[in-house]
Amino acid sequence: MKKTLALILAACMSLSLVACGGGGSGSGSAPNSGSQGGGASQSADQSGGGEGKTVGIAMPTQSLERWNRDGDYLDKQFQAAGYKTIVTYSDDKSEQQVNDIQNMLAQGVDLLVIAAIDGNSLNTVMNDAGAAGIPVIAYDRLIMNDNVSYYVSFDNFTVGVLQGTYVKDALDLDNAAGPFNIEFTAGDPADNNAPFFYNGAISILQPYIDNGKLNVVSGQTAFDVVGTAGWKTENALNRAQNVLASFYADGTKLDAWLCSNDSTSLGVAQAITSDYAGGNPVIITGQDGDVANLRNIKDGVQSMTVYKAVANEAVVTLDLAKAILDGKTADASLISASGWSFECAYDTDSYETTPGHKCPSFLLVPDVVTADNMEEKLVTPGYYKVGADGYLEATNG
Repeated sequence: MKKTLALILAACMSLSLVACGGGGSGSGSAPNSGSQGGGASQSADQSGGGEGKTVGIAMPTQSLERWNRDGDYLDKQFQAAGYKTIVTYSDDKSEQQVNDIQNMLAQGVDLLVIAAIDGNSLNTVMNDAGAAGIPVIAYDRLIMNDNVSYYVSFDNFTVGVLQGTYVKDALDLDNAAGPFNIEFTAGDPADNNAPFFYNGAISILQPYIDNGKLNVVSGQTAFDVVGTAGWKTENALNRAQNVLASFYADGTKLDAWLCSNDSTSLGVAQAITSDYAGGNPVIITGQDGDVANLRNIKDGVQSMTVYKAVANEAVVTLDLAKAILDGKTADASLISASGWSFECAYDTDSYETTPGHKCPSFLLVPDVVTADNMEEKLVTPGYYKVGADGYLEATNG
C-alpha cells in the first residue's frame, strides 16, 4: 500500500457580476479545444443561441484535477449553448491571471467567469471590467471587489460541517469515552473559501476539543498555522511529516486528521502511511473527489471526501450568464425558472465583496462520498465510471 500511495502522490505532484448587491509554467490550454495565444482556447459554435456573444472563462490552474473538470464542463456548456469561449488556466500565478483577464477584455468578451487564484489580487482588472460594463461571475471562489455581479459556488461552510460531522460520528464522540487525538490541515489562505471550510469543521469539533474529548497533540489549530499554501500536496505532506516527527514519533496514537480537500489529504495520507508509528487506521477527510483520493477511499486509506458536482455548478453558471446577457432578472426566480434537478439556494446575506457590500450568490449543496456509497453518488449520475481495475475513473459526462 505504501508503494501504491507513493506512486499516486508522485503522479499527482507532477500534474500538480453589474455590481454586487445590485441585481483549485504559463497558462494552460483548455481541454478538448484548440489553443489561442498564451494558452487560451476559443470556440465558435453558434448552435445553441448564444448569438455570437463571447464568454471569458479564467481558471486558476491545471495542476489540481478539479479545475480541469470545471474548465472542461464550463467550456462545453457554453459552447453547446452557442457562445464563443476563451478559456485560460493561469498556473496558480495571480499576475498571470490578471494578464489573462486583461487579454479577454481586450478581445471584447461580453461576460467573465472567474475562479480566482487570490480573491484579493484582481482589483485593477475588476475595476477595468466594471468601467467597461462587463458583468463578472465569481466562480467557486469569491473575488473581493464590488464589480463582481454574482457568486456561484457550493455552500462552503457546509463542506466543513460535513467533514467535521463525519469525524464526530466515526469516533462516536457523543458516546465513546475518549479522549481521541486529532490534527488539522486547512486550505490556502489566499482562497476565500478556505476559512469557510475550516470554520465549518471547527463549528462541529470545537465543543469536543473544549471538553477534552478531542485532543490536538500538536496544539496547532489556528487557521494561519494549519493552512496550506496553494492547496499543494507537497506542502501538506511536509507539514504532516513534521507534525508526526515532533509529536507522534514516540508511539502516541493518532485517531483522525481533518483535511479540507483532497490534494492536502493526499499529502497527509502519504505522511501517515510512511511516517506514522502507530498501527491503527487514521480517519482522514477530503473534498473534491479526485481520482487518486477515490482510490485511497476504496483502499481504506482515506475515509471520505465531500463531492461537489461541478457539472451542476457549470449549469447554474450558464443559466445565470444567459439571464445576465439577456437582461433578465437573476435572483431566486432563476432557480424555479430553470427547473434544475439538483438543490441550489439563492443567498444575499452570507458573502461580502467588501465590508457591508453583500454579493448575491447561488449556492449548491455538496455531498459526502465514502467507500460504501461511491458508486451510488458518483457512478450512477455519470460523473465517474468504473475502470477495468475496479477503481473509479473520471468521465466528461
